[in-house]
Amino acid sequence: MIGITGRRFRLSLVEGSDERYGDRCMDTSMSDFATRVADAGGLPVHLSYDTDPEAICDWISGVLVSGGQDVHPSCWGGDTSVVRGLDPRTDPMVHDLQRDEYEIALIRAALERGIPVLGVCRGMQVLNVALGGTLVPDLAPGAVSHLSAETAPTDGDVDHLVSFVDGSIAAGLFDGDVVTNSWHHQAVDRRGVGVAVTGRTADGVVEAIEVPGHPVLGVQWHPEWMKSTDPTLTWVVREAARLMQRSGS
Repeated sequence: MIGITGRRFRLSLVEGSDERYGDRCMDTSMSDFATRVADAGGLPVHLSYDTDPEAICDWISGVLVSGGQDVHPSCWGGDTSVVRGLDPRTDPMVHDLQRDEYEIALIRAALERGIPVLGVCRGMQVLNVALGGTLVPDLAPGAVSHLSAETAPTDGDVDHLVSFVDGSIAAGLFDGDVVTNSWHHQAVDRRGVGVAVTGRTADGVVEAIEVPGHPVLGVQWHPEWMKSTDPTLTWVVREAARLMQRSGS
């Protein structure tokens, strides 16, 4: 069972929804994650904010923290003046402190139990923040395009080449450097406790992080939206299966 995080927003945002239910909320995660986790042999499970992080870790064998809006700067010591105070239930791209707090608690609970964690895009940033790290609030334009105009799914632009550190989990998953997609304007800055940077683009932007000695991987791209098969999603399912075998479940 691979727990996948997502968003919560009002039904009024869904075109064609019944107006009588418009102020009710729905929980959602990208179905591409579920499809690819299932293809890799896992059982995808959506995790609502109402799921107790400690309790759910007694059931799931892997955690996938998905992408989305910026992490609230109060979680990592950033500039809170950028927070516009809008309701994330009516605009799923504004800061959602409830989501941040849930995912941070979930990551910490999973790490305590040795449960594999895969952080994707925002999820990688949350992983770093959960361990005490900080973020780059807004990447300056440069030679490498990180906020791509490409439409998903895509394998990305040729300039977005990620290189990995030898001996890392990421390096073991890919045969050398890899071109990936990219849709982000924030990035990992100061590393959290125990965090190692294991992948970067040519401009030095962090594209992969790990916690050596633990089954933990964060990637800044979107493996669920790569046209090619991305081994990171297979990795979290495989590591979850190993955990189950070791526990005798």
